Amino acid sequence: MVTGFWGLVLPDQQRRTLDDLTDDLDLRSGDRRSKQTAFWIMLVLSAVIASTGVMTDSTATVIGAMIIAPLSTPIMGIALGIARQERLGSVLFVVGGVLVVVLVGVAFAQLMPDGYDLLSNSQIAGRTSPGLFDMIAAMATGFAGAIALARKDVAAVLPGVAIAISLVPPLAVSGVCLGAGSLGLAFGAFLLFFSNLLALVFAGSLVFAYLSFAFERAPGQRRSKAKARVLLVVLLVLVFVPMAGNTASTYLIYHYSSTLHELADAWIADVPGAAVTGVDSQGLTWTVHVRTQGKLPPVEDLLETVQEQLPSFIGVTIEATPGTLIEARPPAV
Repeated sequence: MVTGFWGLVLPDQQRRTLDDLTDDLDLRSGDRRSKQTAFWIMLVLSAVIASTGVMTDSTATVIGAMIIAPLSTPIMGIALGIARQERLGSVLFVVGGVLVVVLVGVAFAQLMPDGYDLLSNSQIAGRTSPGLFDMIAAMATGFAGAIALARKDVAAVLPGVAIAISLVPPLAVSGVCLGAGSLGLAFGAFLLFFSNLLALVFAGSLVFAYLSFAFERAPGQRRSKAKARVLLVVLLVLVFVPMAGNTASTYLIYHYSSTLHELADAWIADVPGAAVTGVDSQGLTWTVHVRTQGKLPPVEDLLETVQEQLPSFIGVTIEATPGTLIEARPPAV
């Protein structure tokens, strides 16, 4: 009997049997042919829909791909296998599914016009720089999916859609970026998928383990519980480290950019009509974009304050654009 917190999350009378879960999540059990053909057909279709949505920057189309994407089944199968310390046959379906979605994305990228700005596409830009919030969302959807699968009174369809948000779209983006020759963006999108995958497996394994599904053994089996627990900790570390690193770098870039913007504003405060229109970074060089109608103050004044407040490895470039103020229509008095 499960008591305490887990007893509330999954009451005994609502728990599904281990055989039911295995039948749902193991594509090699029961009617294999029907399960596997359905998996591959729906996966290819979801990959086509997701790639189309990414190419057209259509959120509604990407959502359609999430609804039919079947990758959550073998991923939760991996979680159940880890919890039960059994062979992870579902890994092959996940690996094959990843290759299929990425290759479909690469194929669609060949239809992209030359010179297309990938980052101008919100579907791409939003999935190439993963952070801790992405991991938190994936962890929550993993818990939701595992709990829904384990309870009789909760439909597993909606959590499956939530899980799909973390899987097929990033893979489609990775394929599109790879096909367009942007390896950095492709890696960022794949990192988002991989981190989400690990978070989902970790959350699912934790739920199955602590709800007594983990260590139900046939007579004669004496595998240590410590092995599964160590594997869960390793998964958590693998998820946390890249997400934390990317989140920290994103925060530092924002901090340095906003600080440099404030310093530049103060630098041109006495120049009539001058304004800082933006600050962006390329590697370790930050560029300050200034629009001015007059002569700028000495650059040394800005660099002196920058040296005091920002790290020495940051380079600063000033891009000044001459501007003329034209008042086409004065304000009404």
